[in-house]
Amino acid sequence: MKKRNIVNIINFIRDVEPRGPVDLAESVLRQIDLMKEHGLKGTFLLQYDALVDPMYTDLLKTLDPEQFELGVWFEIVEPQCKAANIPWTGRFPWDWHVHCGFSVGYTKPQRETLANVLFEKFRDIFGYYPRIFGSWLFDSHTVRYISEKYDIDAMLICKEQYGTDGYTLWGGYYGQAYYPSRENIFMPAQTKKEQIGVPLFRMLGSDPVYQYDFGMSAESGASRVQGVITLEPVYFGAGGGAPAWVDWFMKENYNGDCLTFGYAQAGQENSFGWPRMREGIEYQFALFKKLADEGKITVERVGDTGRWFKKTWTSTPASAITAHTSFDDKDKNSVWYSSKNYRINLFSDHGSFRIRDIHVFDEHFTDPFEDKVCPANEAAYETLPVVDGNRHSGNGVIGGVRILRAGKPVDAGEMKFTEIREGEALVDYGNFSVTLREEGFTFASDDEFELKYMFGRDDDHMEEIVKVSEKELVMSFEGRTYGLKLEKGAFVSASEIRSEKGTVDCVIKRY
Repeated sequence: MKKRNIVNIINFIRDVEPRGPVDLAESVLRQIDLMKEHGLKGTFLLQYDALVDPMYTDLLKTLDPEQFELGVWFEIVEPQCKAANIPWTGRFPWDWHVHCGFSVGYTKPQRETLANVLFEKFRDIFGYYPRIFGSWLFDSHTVRYISEKYDIDAMLICKEQYGTDGYTLWGGYYGQAYYPSRENIFMPAQTKKEQIGVPLFRMLGSDPVYQYDFGMSAESGASRVQGVITLEPVYFGAGGGAPAWVDWFMKENYNGDCLTFGYAQAGQENSFGWPRMREGIEYQFALFKKLADEGKITVERVGDTGRWFKKTWTSTPASAITAHTSFDDKDKNSVWYSSKNYRINLFSDHGSFRIRDIHVFDEHFTDPFEDKVCPANEAAYETLPVVDGNRHSGNGVIGGVRILRAGKPVDAGEMKFTEIREGEALVDYGNFSVTLREEGFTFASDDEFELKYMFGRDDDHMEEIVKVSEKELVMSFEGRTYGLKLEKGAFVSASEIRSEKGTVDCVIKRY
């Protein structure tokens, strides 16, 4: 069945840029003109300071609502705090530091008041409540509150990243969208009871091959602050400002090997300024028009995508992001598989195969800022680690699980991705194959083999081993217990599994 290939153009608007002189209005005007020129639908999200500036709102009121959708961007700013009678502690009227610029830096009553101020001001100006709610980072209490009080269609948070701009989102549902847990919006819910009924989309369109390990080396390990390789048009070399990278990303991201739907968010925040984004965004929007006319993608408002998601799935579906090549190397490939239970990444580099990542999702893993105010410039949301080839690399070792036979790595051949049934895929590498399903995964080969976790560091985002037996590995992280149960195969140690009749069949467990 042909999958929907969706692009959401999302531009959000700030009214202050303290880092240097930027014509903030020019970006918005040019984005609108370009979308009109190509007939592209999209969404503009207003930060509170832009919402109270008639320069923006008078312009946005003139737009065709069938083409242009409006919503809110929930970074906290000084005029919003003043309207809410809450002290402002930022260095500037808009400050990207987490303790003042994001909801986690405020108490629960303050979070509710700040959300109300934003939603009510939007209604005062436009005559209706916004149905789109986005931010690089927000907390679970705020999401529960607005999803119950206001009728919203979609939410948006940042892509996976470590330390970038002061906030870490690590181990989550890698792309597309999911229904978040009430206790922790960074975790997909496993049950309807604990599920917030509004889909949460991951923004920016990350490079599925290079973004995960960006800045990491075998010697020094992971970067404390990751760089960015995404569809954002301000990034050149590899990223949304480089036409060759954009062509590759659109080809691989929308190749149909996704199980559910292909997805990326395009557009740019106005604070970068039009001169920096112009070439990239002009190239992308012209390409989107061409691909849309050819029936290869659909460019729609994020609210339309959110409503379609809710109509199509009542719980989080399994999805995949499959790149058969990398931007600059045809012999690298990557498969990201995410379900409501876990995520896994399969990566091959010129035949050298490793599982780069496995993280478990637990709807009862409490939001780190549920009952705590973030006092710092940085904040982190994480899920439950099993394998982390980024954070656990170093001291000469690139972290990950290898397939071994007689102690030597088994080479991967050409990667072939096949959808078996809903939520399930077979990834065939010739010498072995991996079946990915919602509850776990299966490795299979004609000969016996071992799966061995090799890592160079265990001092960062590392699970604690609670118990290991022949058929079960029990782990703990931040007070939650989870593990792997083998239907076929046997644990030799906490870091090694021996196959059984050429098979390792593994199920994700939570305790």
